[in-house]
Formats: sequence, C-alpha cells, structure tokens
Amino acid sequence: MIGHIHSLESFGTVDGPGTRFVVFVKGCPMRCAYCHNPDTWEMAGGTDMEPSYIMEQYHRNESFYQNGGGITVTGGEPLMQIDFLIELFTLAKKDHVHTCLDTSGIAFNPENPALMEKFDRLCEVTDLVMLDIKHIDPEKHLELVKQPNTNILKFAKYLDEKHVDVWIRHVIVPGWTDDDKYLFELGYFIGGLSNLKALDALPYHTMGKRKYDELGIPYRLEGVPPMDKAKLIEKKEVILDGIRKRRAELRDTAVSNQDQAAQGDQAAGFTKP
Repeated sequence: MIGHIHSLESFGTVDGPGTRFVVFVKGCPMRCAYCHNPDTWEMAGGTDMEPSYIMEQYHRNESFYQNGGGITVTGGEPLMQIDFLIELFTLAKKDHVHTCLDTSGIAFNPENPALMEKFDRLCEVTDLVMLDIKHIDPEKHLELVKQPNTNILKFAKYLDEKHVDVWIRHVIVPGWTDDDKYLFELGYFIGGLSNLKALDALPYHTMGKRKYDELGIPYRLEGVPPMDKAKLIEKKEVILDGIRKRRAELRDTAVSNQDQAAQGDQAAGFTKP
C-alpha cells in the first residue's frame, strides 16, 4: 500500500501525547478558511511512501518517543487514504507503538457498508483520535469549510461506541467561531461522549497566510486578527460549561433510572442479596 505523503516530522510536540513522529498526508476535501496547510489540499505532488518505510524512519529516532509518544498521522485529511492508514497503524501496533489520528472526520460515511468495515478495522489499531470539530452549527460549518458537518458529528458518536479515546480540537476564530451560543452547544454535544479525554481550544493565527500568497490562493480571512490569548481562556470556559451541563444531566438521568429500577424490584418482591 502506497501513501501520498506531504512530509514527515520527527519531533512533534503538539500532535498528541508525548513526543510524536508526525506523518503529513496529501489530500483534503475541506476548504477551511483558516487552514494553515493549503499545500496539502490536492492529492497530487508530495512523495509516495510505503508504511514499512515510515516505520523504519520512526525506529531511527525511537528513543525520542519513549515519553508516552508515538506516531500521529495528520494532513491534509488522513481518512482520504484509509487503506494506507490501516496498514501503517497495523504495523505500528505490532511494534507496540501508540497510534494517533488527527482528523476532521469528513470522510466518515455510515451509509457505505464497505467503508464502514474499513473504519471498524481502523478503530482496532487506533489508540487516540484528535477530532477537529470546525463548527457545531450546520450552516456556519458549511460556510466556514465548504463541507457539511453531519457525518463529522456522527463520527464522534461512532468513536464513542467503539471506545476509542478522543481529544476534541476547536479553533477559535474572531467573528467566525467565537459566538458563545455555539461554543456552549459544542460543549453540550461533546459532553455526551463518554470517550472524551481532552479539549483543545486553539487560537486562530495568521502564520499560514504566507502559503496562500505563495500559492496564489485568496485568503478568506484577510483582516481577521489573531485570537487574543486571554479571550481564548474565556471562550474555552464556555465550552466547558456546556460539557458540565450535559454531564450533569446524564448523571441525573442515571440516578433516576437507578431509582426507578429499585422501585420496580421492590414492587416485584425482589431484594438485594
């Protein structure tokens, strides 16, 4: 199996737990207004690599990754090359290497049985998914990234059913993704995921704009300032409020169900041993 690779990074520190060997793949159907890797959008270009070659590169620097690190595949959108991804992660797990997938989830399609078989296989060899939810509102998501979010949210629930750990990532862009209403709704949604392990509220920055100029691509966020770091803390707290509310409701529901079950047992004459 051949992967179409943009680049490899041997010392990634923001791509999952510990120090990571990071694989940047080519190809992505999303057109995020704030994307800082527009050079990965098209599948053409880059370098063709086999999974075995990538594992060889990992093992050359293996001592770097003994602090709880491993391999992260990002992009671009890794799920556009799911067969390659499955083979790479399968090899990694044979070597007891922690595997992390950094994805938007856009390629998930529960209506495609053949594809779902591949997703099931991928989950078996994936330790962590860093899922980037761009916007919780369907219309605003479409405006922001030119793709719907329906299957992305279904993917989040699917990962919960498969018991795959998830870190949620959300980029806070002034005027685009910083509305408290939607931030709370995002928190409320992910608060219902039992596999949620972390939340990364990431500040929008303009460091990727240079690539657009070099590629001759119009930059859609021209004039939008970087996200203020102090304001970012406030916005993350709104998401956390949504998480807390959802989890409190789930706890109340669980307690209520337990009480009802106990009352049913008493009515039927059952007693605890």
